[in-house]
Amino acid sequence: MYFGGLCFITDHNTGGLSFLDMTQAVLRAGAGWVQYRNKNASRLKVYEEAIKLKDLAGKHNAVFIVNDYSDIALAVDADGVHLGQDDLPVKEARKILGKGKIIGVSTHCIEQALEAEQAGADYIGFGPVFHTSTKDAGNPRGTVLLGEIKNKVSIPVVAIGGINLENIHSILETGVDAVAVASAILKGDIEENAGRFMEIIKAF
Repeated sequence: MYFGGLCFITDHNTGGLSFLDMTQAVLRAGAGWVQYRNKNASRLKVYEEAIKLKDLAGKHNAVFIVNDYSDIALAVDADGVHLGQDDLPVKEARKILGKGKIIGVSTHCIEQALEAEQAGADYIGFGPVFHTSTKDAGNPRGTVLLGEIKNKVSIPVVAIGGINLENIHSILETGVDAVAVASAILKGDIEENAGRFMEIIKAF
């Protein structure tokens, strides 16, 4: 499964750009994975934006993942879906998407990580590792627990939550497969920020 080390997550609260513009900038920097997250829009709006973002990601040969909505992921032929703990179970999402699509699950403890793996998830997101203002995801879990998670599951682990250019090395030292970043890329020059993340990941 291709992560390229950096998973960009769209965020309408940071940067002031459209989802299309922010994604374009990140893809220009070389990111190979885009997760479209839009919690505030109608399902129709999410569908319409997802179509455009899927097309854009395809032009850059990047993986495109839809957050939460398995049916919309199927409708736009996304590469997969990322599920939260309150979304459809992996088994049901698989019925909708089929075997050829990617299913990721947000997890916050070892038990959830193991459960997601056993349910057939292709990867897990784990966090928040550090404090994050992007969404209310609870207390930071820290890098020690992140490392334990990585050692206990055999599927890829993506770290998420409060990751920036100052703390990314401590994340990479745990052996995770990728880092998911939103605000640390979107604050300032998006393409430059994403490029710096890519440089650190590639050099690690």
